[in-house]
Parts: sequence; structure tokens; C-alpha cells
Amino acid sequence: MDFCFFDSSAAVKNYIAEIGSNWVKSILINIPKTEIYMTSITEVEVVAAFARRRKGMSLSLIDANTAITQFKSDFSRDFNTIDITAKIISQAVNLSDKHSLRGYDAVQLASALEIYLRLDALGIDFSLTPFTFVSADNGLNAAAISEGLSVENPNNYP
Repeated sequence: MDFCFFDSSAAVKNYIAEIGSNWVKSILINIPKTEIYMTSITEVEVVAAFARRRKGMSLSLIDANTAITQFKSDFSRDFNTIDITAKIISQAVNLSDKHSLRGYDAVQLASALEIYLRLDALGIDFSLTPFTFVSADNGLNAAAISEGLSVENPNNYP
């Protein structure tokens, strides 16, 4: 994979051990050969996921704080981010209605589709350098496939 879009459910797997973590790490180790894209809200979603696990005590205080610090550093340094625009929100509204997606899931998918269009406009040949949507959310993945994206679910790689 040369271009990947990671949603929050995939991104967290780089920082805490769960099903699919090794597969995610194998992709992220190829930065910058593999360009990783995320939407700006992913930073909020991932930090919130670690904070919830810390509060629920399924992640220790030290592990949660380490994961948050490392992710925030990586997010600003290693990942290409796309800001949420009125165009993306409009598309997310349509995707949410069409596929019965949760709000942020629809924003994730709309952002991935926008990045795909931008890369396509640059003349990227996706048969040579594929664009892959990476998510551990089956419903979101089904919607992404329906919208024409190639999808990988890290949970398929235990």
C-alpha cells in the first residue's frame, strides 16, 4: 500500500496491544514510503479513546498517558491530515443518510473520499500505488466499499 487513510479505530492499534496491532505497525513502519492520511478529528477521537480506557481502568494511567503523548507527537509529525471543510460536512451528511453511519464515521469516510479525489486529480495511478481505507469498523468498511474504496480491516490480521 502506498496511500492509506486510517480512521480512529485503526490508528489506536499502533499504540495499544489489541487484535490487528502488529498489522497496523507493519504498515506504519513504512512511513514515508507509505503515505498515511487522517482527518483532523482523528486526533480528538484517538485521545478520547485512550482517556475513556484510562477512566474505565482497562488501560493503566501510565499506558494511557504514554499512548496519548506518542500519538499526539506522531499525529503532528508523521501523518498527512485533512481539515474538515463545508464540502466534507455536506458529503458526510449524505453518506450518513445513505449508509446509516454515525456522525464521525461519516466524516471519516467523506474525508477519505476527498483525499482520494485530490490524489486522483494529481494523476496518481491507483493500479500502481493503491489507496486503501483502513478501519476496524465493519459498518464503516461496508460503506467505504460501497463508495468504491479499497478497504483493509486490521482485525482480519490477528
